[in-house]
Amino acid sequence: MDLYVYYQVKDADAASLQAAAAAMQADLARRHGVAGQLKRRPDSKGGLQTWMEVYSATPAGFAALLDSAVADAGLLAWIAGLRHTEVFMDVVPCA
Repeated sequence: MDLYVYYQVKDADAASLQAAAAAMQADLARRHGVAGQLKRRPDSKGGLQTWMEVYSATPAGFAALLDSAVADAGLLAWIAGLRHTEVFMDVVPCA
């Protein structure tokens, strides 16, 4: 399963969020073997940026590990509103 997590960040908090999220993702990669990507939309609207974390090929139970990692890293302090998670799976080729 692939996880796509998106949320908004105030322009003033973007650098702090980036540093905390990068450290969190490095820890997740080291401890659980899941390399994350951190992305953002190129524009800012009303002082808010949209950011996304991408985690590909995650093992069972990873979403719970991610929730704990987010709390431990203090990411919620820099997020405006809620984190939204979408889960996608690979499509099996038709035979």
